[in-house]
Amino acid sequence: MLLSGGNPQIPKGDGDAPVQAYLAAMPGWKQHAGRRLDALVERNVPDVNKAVRWNSPFYGRAGQGWFLSFHCMTRYIKVAFFRGMSLDPVPPVESKDKDTRYFHIHEGEDFDEALLAHWIRQAAALPGWKP
Repeated sequence: MLLSGGNPQIPKGDGDAPVQAYLAAMPGWKQHAGRRLDALVERNVPDVNKAVRWNSPFYGRAGQGWFLSFHCMTRYIKVAFFRGMSLDPVPPVESKDKDTRYFHIHEGEDFDEALLAHWIRQAAALPGWKP
């Protein structure tokens, strides 16, 4: 089932299985982009912890909290870096939260994997967000 904006409705769960269920339920072009993001995180943070919270995949490190999440919007995927203000360069999209920054992926745009990998490695090395 898809929620508003085409975001998959996936039950809360820990581990890779709920994240893979989310990726499989992503609509259209977003599924390919989501799988690329997931693989990019795995390649750059081999000890990553995964979960689905609030109908979104979350990525973190044991004992450090969450460093990244993403969510399907109507026309793009919103990638959240919870300590984005500490990244260099700072991701381009502001948040209401003073620490969080976003990167948006739009249909037809080939996102810069090298830049995302750079942000992912930096974010994973910082203390993460703990709800």
